[in-house]
Amino acid sequence: MKDLCAEIISVGTEILLGNITNTDARDVSVALSELGINVFWHTVVGDNAARLSEAVAVARGRADVIITTGGLGPTYDDMTKQTLSECFGLPLIFHPEQAEKIRGHFSAMGREMTDNNLAQAYLPEGCTVLENHCGTAPGCAFFAQGKHVIMMPGPPGELRMMLRTGALPYLSSLSDKVLVSHDIKLFGLSESAIDEIMGDIMKNSVNPSLAPYCATGEVRLRVTARSGDAAEAEAMTRPIIAETEKRLGQYIYGIDVDSLEQAAFLGLKKASLSLSCAESCTGGLIAERITAIPGASSVFLGGVAAYSNAVKTGLLGVKPETLERFGAVSRETAIEMAEGVRALTGSDVAVSTTGLCGPDSDGSETPVGTVYVALADASGTQCRRLFFPGDRGRCRTLAAHNAFDMIIKTMQLTEGYARE
Repeated sequence: MKDLCAEIISVGTEILLGNITNTDARDVSVALSELGINVFWHTVVGDNAARLSEAVAVARGRADVIITTGGLGPTYDDMTKQTLSECFGLPLIFHPEQAEKIRGHFSAMGREMTDNNLAQAYLPEGCTVLENHCGTAPGCAFFAQGKHVIMMPGPPGELRMMLRTGALPYLSSLSDKVLVSHDIKLFGLSESAIDEIMGDIMKNSVNPSLAPYCATGEVRLRVTARSGDAAEAEAMTRPIIAETEKRLGQYIYGIDVDSLEQAAFLGLKKASLSLSCAESCTGGLIAERITAIPGASSVFLGGVAAYSNAVKTGLLGVKPETLERFGAVSRETAIEMAEGVRALTGSDVAVSTTGLCGPDSDGSETPVGTVYVALADASGTQCRRLFFPGDRGRCRTLAAHNAFDMIIKTMQLTEGYARE
């Protein structure tokens, strides 16, 4: 089968107005890339049947797969099913089993169902029903006029579940090829620097391929191979992974891990070490990110958001003379914060952050964007001085990133460490 190309049509006036961020298109694009389906176009259309019909007509002329998100609910402005059914000449057929599921959903919540909700039980003739495990509006998939069409609801939680349980299995069945991908996650090196080092492979590799994806402060290199056999595809990825590790090993914090915090968590857990944190400029962001990981309680003991100097001295034991002489944003204060929270909680490892993320100066000579991140453990205390001028949120995010990176680097020095 030839490589498929897709267009995602997101339906919703609220997206056009900027009232919500279109995370649906992002989630669908990521999922399709993992199947080897190229997404060449994103289209956003308001709740207007005529304009949606025009968008579908354009998509039909250039895409093999058309995926819509949104507009499957029971209200007057939910017209995606009706419009696409008309565009492809398919009548809407009532599905009694879906009607019963909708009734059951309302009954389970102890709410009375209005009759208009049954409009969600009408689906295009001959379609594959995509069950909605989180809401009331089922999705569907069908093949008509040479195009594969998939319709899914707009609420992100409903879409992600349906994507995983319904849409992706449907799309996977269209190809006789197996796609195997691995994500090499890097921190501490810019995309341009990675391009300099890995550019020859990224430009010349086709199958397997090596492609970069950037996020704040980090880069993901995805190795993807396609074959008729899963084991063969897996074997095809190995030489590129090995070469990437050879060239970029010191910057790789994990392979097929979700995030820096997950890699830090896994390293701590493998070493049977506990963690605590003392946060000033990050204000609890490190604790929030580590506790979002299932099972975090096996590693994380607790943290202190020590925003004021009084909390730094009274709770963490930072010396008043340290603050007087060096200031709250200093290497000395960061070190005493990390050592203080380690003593307070009894953790094996402790990290701290203190910085001036702005946008305003504190009146001192410290430049806005200056951050210190420290880590204390049984071997001593280390500290990084960092500089992230500009956006306050980016400064805080990168400070937390560095805290997790320091944990990862420390775990890599422990006996018996093997990167996930």
